[in-house]
Amino acid sequence: MIIFDRISKTYPPETKALDDVSFHIESGEFVSIVGQSGTGKTTLVRLLIAEEQPTKGRVVIGGWDITRVRRTEVPMLRRQIGVVFQDFKLLTQKTAAENVAFALEVCGASRSRIREVVPNVLRIVGLTEQADRFPAQLSGGEQQRVVIARALVHRPKILIADEPTGNLDSIHTREIADLLVRINELGTTVLLVTHNRDIVNMLHRRVLSLDHGRVVSDQPHGKYRL
Repeated sequence: MIIFDRISKTYPPETKALDDVSFHIESGEFVSIVGQSGTGKTTLVRLLIAEEQPTKGRVVIGGWDITRVRRTEVPMLRRQIGVVFQDFKLLTQKTAAENVAFALEVCGASRSRIREVVPNVLRIVGLTEQADRFPAQLSGGEQQRVVIARALVHRPKILIADEPTGNLDSIHTREIADLLVRINELGTTVLLVTHNRDIVNMLHRRVLSLDHGRVVSDQPHGKYRL
């Protein structure tokens, strides 16, 4: 499903964010990508969504070499990849349901499709009863669930969660971790990018560890050891 083939990324003048990184992630896997700030995690995410291009190497998703992707093809790629960031970026004047619907509206989805999809994804993330609440009326964990629901509207094959629990307490962190596991069990490949030791150790799934832009370990059922 995802192949990083000898990827290097250098920013001017000579800052090497990733250095000869190679790994494969199979369809349906749950992988935690860990490392401290500045180890290359953010660059890796940017390469996956074609926001950046590597200096060397290939990134292949589902047989598609996205290092050669045309700008016009990027929206198609991003519909296959849902992304959840630490910053919720919810529209404060829209309800939870309206925030989710907006992700479909900007892509030109029909009203009938929006009416079908929005309740389904809110049900998946456990927010059916909060659909008509505004972000200010939701807890931090509930706001992050809205963000995850928004990322699921296009039924992505891959969900990238980039520090999704960075602003949450331990209880809400556990809730989001459990939700990501449930989404993975529905067949979505999940990449959790984090430096949160507790959530990684709790999941006990595959762990790729980055340090100074290199993969320093790849454990099939690992822990955060850096």
